[in-house]
This record gives sequence, structure tokens and C-alpha cells, in this order.
Amino acid sequence: MSRSGIGYDIHRLAADRRLVLGGVAIEHPTGLVGHSDGDVLAHALMDALLGAANLGDIGRHFPSDDPAYAGARSVELLRRVGALIRERGLGVGSLDATVIAQAPRLAPHIDAMRVTIANALAIGVDRVSVKATTNDGLGIVGSGDAIAALAIATLE
Repeated sequence: MSRSGIGYDIHRLAADRRLVLGGVAIEHPTGLVGHSDGDVLAHALMDALLGAANLGDIGRHFPSDDPAYAGARSVELLRRVGALIRERGLGVGSLDATVIAQAPRLAPHIDAMRVTIANALAIGVDRVSVKATTNDGLGIVGSGDAIAALAIATLE
């Protein structure tokens, strides 16, 4: 029997922050604001995985008011979510995610993101799909003030 879960996250961009998506640092004049490194892709993936395993959301496991997670690398939190899933006898069948960003251009970084995510979850890269799109200039994402991500996870 397979289980599916969805995840979504959005964070504002700000100067003096490092931009990290899918565990990959990307050169950009702004980065994502968050209690952790603000990695919206990793956050959406964690919520999708936790949802598929019926384990709640990332706020339950890694609360934003807990100083232990201040500045945390989200890909390390993703690694911990992978361990939680394996402890319950589940495995990742597939992940599919879309990052929505007006800038920067993400295509050159997609393969590195897929490898980093796969390594964090101890799965084959062939089980990880990452895509990128813009918001055609619409809303907070389209104005370049935020980046969002959507994800779906299938567990076996």
C-alpha cells in the first residue's frame, strides 16, 4: 500500500541572507528569511513526507520558536525526517516538487538539488523530481519578494 502527502512553503527574501534551495547554496543578492535557513524546497518536502506518514508537519517536529533550530540547515532536518519515516517501516517511493521563483534562474541548480535531497533521504536520485517555474510577475513571488515550493511524496 502506498501513501501520499503534499507540502507547501513560502518565505520572504531579504538582503544579508544566504539563498539555499534543496540544500544547495545559490548566488543571489537576497536569501530566504526563516528561523532556519529558510529552504522552502526542503520544508515543502518535509511536510509532504510527514503528511504521507501521518506524522503531522515540520512545526510539530522542529518548532520555529525552539532556539535549537535557529539557523538550522533544513537539509539536515530533512535527513531526520527520512530517519523518522524509516523507523516506521516506510520508504520513499517518489518525490515531486516545484519551486516557484521569479529569480534567480534555477535550471542550472536542479541536478545538484536532486542529488542533495536524495543523499539526505538515502534514496536514489531517480526518485526525486525538482522543477522550477516563475509566477509571471504576479503576487509576492512574482514581484521577487518571496519564493515558494510545492511538493508531493509517495511512501511505500
